[in-house]
Amino acid sequence: MRQPHLVYFADPMCSWCWGFAPVIQAIEERFGPALPIRLVMGGLRPWAEQAMTAHDRADVRHHWQHVHTASGQPFDFAFFDRDRFVYDTEPPSRAVVVLRRRGMDTGLAALRRIHRAFYAENRDVTDTATLTALAAEFGVDEAAFCSEFGSEAAVEETRGDFVIAQSAGIRGFPTLIAGKGDDDQYALVTHGFQPGARILPALEQWLGKAAAIPSAETGQACA
Repeated sequence: MRQPHLVYFADPMCSWCWGFAPVIQAIEERFGPALPIRLVMGGLRPWAEQAMTAHDRADVRHHWQHVHTASGQPFDFAFFDRDRFVYDTEPPSRAVVVLRRRGMDTGLAALRRIHRAFYAENRDVTDTATLTALAAEFGVDEAAFCSEFGSEAAVEETRGDFVIAQSAGIRGFPTLIAGKGDDDQYALVTHGFQPGARILPALEQWLGKAAAIPSAETGQACA
């Protein structure tokens, strides 16, 4: 990309990414086309097969409570009444990848919608029927979505996102990096949750002065 831009590594089932969602939306609204965001699915827990244990549920609940306190984002804790839930982040990641094909703006909006469905509405976003219904909210025909979602091409494109994240050394989410577009050098904006009050001024300064982005301090991340 031959202009200043951001690369956002996230996962649809990362609670800190849900906490960070308003910040990403604020960046989109503030900078628009002047600072496009490329979305990459990070692969938090893809292809998980084992159901969550009582210990797993307690650990995840702790994270959710922390994210709610830090960000104010809503959570439906009825999720923890589920039996034998498998926390597989690949299906919702693949759904975002399929919707991202309609444009990066749609991909970012789809990530937010799946976040909300999972965290605030207690919907099972590992379920194909749920993902199909959410895709329909973006005007995507049910049969078309199911065909794309079930294709080997979508599986491989999603896997490719995970490989990009791993190759970039990304070990937690959310992670936001920035590039000026004239070389392959990127600077860290944040690894982990940070409020918009820290992120937006750093981006303002960077764009205004065409200088290196001052890295925000590392915050809370899913890993």
